[in-house]
Amino acid sequence: MAAFAQSKKTTQTDNSKPFVLGVIEEIASTELAEKRVLNIYLPEGYNKNDTAKYPVVYLLDGSADEDFIHVVGLFQFNNFPWIDRVPKSIIVGIANVDRRRDFTYPTTIEADKKRYATTGHSHKFIAFIEKELQPFIEKKYKTNNSRMLIGQSLAGLFAAEVLIKKPALFNKFIIISPSIWWDNGSLLKQASAISTNTDFSKTDVYIGYGKEGLAPGEIPRVMEVDANLLGEKLQKLKNKNLHVYLDYLPEEDHATITHQAIFNALRILYPKAVAAH
Repeated sequence: MAAFAQSKKTTQTDNSKPFVLGVIEEIASTELAEKRVLNIYLPEGYNKNDTAKYPVVYLLDGSADEDFIHVVGLFQFNNFPWIDRVPKSIIVGIANVDRRRDFTYPTTIEADKKRYATTGHSHKFIAFIEKELQPFIEKKYKTNNSRMLIGQSLAGLFAAEVLIKKPALFNKFIIISPSIWWDNGSLLKQASAISTNTDFSKTDVYIGYGKEGLAPGEIPRVMEVDANLLGEKLQKLKNKNLHVYLDYLPEEDHATITHQAIFNALRILYPKAVAAH
């Protein structure tokens, strides 16, 4: 009997199913001369056949192994009916190919040109977002006029550049630990040159930074000082349609700040929401 029990084979049915967080799109970009992967989260209740339309959050560093999963989690958490802090939103994570190439403008620092050989093509990535990505998303998905851009580090530098050069592309910016050190902080000069009359179309800007220390550039710069300077220069414009919020998180550093900063940003940028109990 014991031998029979040992030789008897049992079969089990595997009823596990994939846990699906979103969809993956691929867009062929003429501006970048390559295909780009998009990770897209559609909020609970999204139905292509109803009349509801949703804000769109464009997330830089949006690969599955970068910031896409935890940022989607933040929005999903803040959408719980007992929290109801932010509107249900479509999250578009833009997967990276070469972030140094896409997120930086040309530098005048020769040592950095050699150290970071592919850099300096942010103008192409801006064109990709404006001429290809946003039209693609707005044609295929049920979107309204609200657009948010989220970026950290070099992606934060890029988000700041978009704010300064193409502010109409987004009406909300979450800029975290921006790499203002690039080209010895020349973006700060560009921020100073913005006209007070620039049409920001009711633009909200959150700038979060931690205790970050010296930047990796050729010329020594302290990252938290630069982030604060960027915010102050934007605040000095005194543009009635531009609202800038500075948030110093001394318990966080460049590696740990992103999640907490985005959580803070959502609370600051949506102050009128009242939690339900």
